[in-house]
Amino acid sequence: MAATKTYLTGIQTSGEPHIGNYIGAIKPALAAASSYDTLYFLADYHSLNTVKDPQRLRANIRSVAATWLACGLDPERTILYRQSSVPEVFELTTILTTVTGKGLMNRAHAYKAARDRNEAAGVTDLDAGVNMGLFNYPILMAADILIMETDFVPVGRDQTQHIEYAADIAGSFNHVYGDRYSFPIPQGVYPEGEASILPGVDGRKMSKSYDNHIPLFLPENKLKKLVRRIPTDSTPVEDPKDPDTSVVFQLLTQFADADRVADTRKRLEAGGMGWGELKNELFEAINTEVAAKRERYDELMASETELDDILAAGAARARERARHVISRVRAAIGID
Repeated sequence: MAATKTYLTGIQTSGEPHIGNYIGAIKPALAAASSYDTLYFLADYHSLNTVKDPQRLRANIRSVAATWLACGLDPERTILYRQSSVPEVFELTTILTTVTGKGLMNRAHAYKAARDRNEAAGVTDLDAGVNMGLFNYPILMAADILIMETDFVPVGRDQTQHIEYAADIAGSFNHVYGDRYSFPIPQGVYPEGEASILPGVDGRKMSKSYDNHIPLFLPENKLKKLVRRIPTDSTPVEDPKDPDTSVVFQLLTQFADADRVADTRKRLEAGGMGWGELKNELFEAINTEVAAKRERYDELMASETELDDILAAGAARARERARHVISRVRAAIGID
């Protein structure tokens, strides 16, 4: 019988998750636990590139961990850990820098985008404002992946380059040291359909940076108010409406069952259903989905020990795996 493949997800800790994260990342990742050996880590060191407030970072880490657990992550089945709790990741990062060409890093999208912004702004030094955390980001990400001998990594289509870089860096290491140890070459797992690009309240892709998101665990009354404020046109209640041009309807398709979606589509196209009634449908569908999860999230955030105990247990399991890999890497490179 073939060994179970390893599936690793890195979870950003740069803010509280929203419903776009839930539909596009959390639900698919949790479903993978039935088919793979799953590891999910909180990318707290990656967050240092953008989050400089220690109190905010601590709060974000706890919020994101509590969110995944409240949404159904089973810490007995899936290893959940903080990146910062596995020092072997950072040792491997140093090792990987010695087999990674600077030219490869020069072509990284995030680095090139920062230089392009400086050029567009007329800044003479194109590297102004670029720290080495941003520049070396792809190497740290590769270390996150390779330290767990990962087979599959779920990412959005816009992050394809990160997986390509991890594969390239693994290949470079294997080329030099492969007669003594070789990393598995990781592959990306990409989302299908439209769920990965859930629209925000303004129609653009839902994102905290656009401030157009719906936080996942808003209190019920605040959730209802936010949904009611989603902009719509002035089409009268009795007139037919095109569901496919409606942000409210697009969001409803991700939270309501197929029969309810089909019935709502018919009523909109026939006329007689107003935007206000559609927004009420959306609120009820979202609230039904998240109510119990919200309660569990609040419990985890209120507890002083449960969340920390879960993360500590996950870190111990993650380090056991990482130590096994780093010991083989050390032997391969001659540092025993």
